[in-house]
Amino acid sequence: MTRIVVIDNHGQFTHLERRALRDLGVDTELVDNDTDPNDIDADGIVLSGGPDMDRIGRSPDYLDLDVPVLGICLGMQILAEELGGRVGGGDYGGYADVDVEILDDDDPLLGSLAPETRVWASHADEVKEVPEGFTHTGTSDVCTIEAMSDTERNLYGVQWHPEVAHTDEGEEVFENFIDICEQ
Repeated sequence: MTRIVVIDNHGQFTHLERRALRDLGVDTELVDNDTDPNDIDADGIVLSGGPDMDRIGRSPDYLDLDVPVLGICLGMQILAEELGGRVGGGDYGGYADVDVEILDDDDPLLGSLAPETRVWASHADEVKEVPEGFTHTGTSDVCTIEAMSDTERNLYGVQWHPEVAHTDEGEEVFENFIDICEQ
């Protein structure tokens, strides 16, 4: 059975990420972000959202485990910051419904959502520049970089929260990530 762990970066919806994966039939566990990477046995990792970069624990170390990674909100910002991109303050702040245009309909994580999807997102901080090797895969009128993918390294990020009911096709995002982990 496919095993995907959710790294707990202290976000308010983290438990919903684990539940979404469990409800899709995945063996899943919520793991504290201070866990030694050598103690993680998984086919994929979700880096959860959270309040800020000061509380990400060892999250950067999990990028070296050679398994697919899905960064959600702060998790996407960790990917960008650690791999040479740039993160900065957003113009809009708090949570809101946002229409995201999918820019790459061949992307394994988001392509099936094209041409657009409605999501629930926070934009207090956001990715301003994608790291080398990443493709910009989603945009909105609120945030230029709503999603990014590096398919060579199986690293994916979304600014929004696919685990909440306000996101229209969130379950499909998790299904697509499971497919990536099973390849």
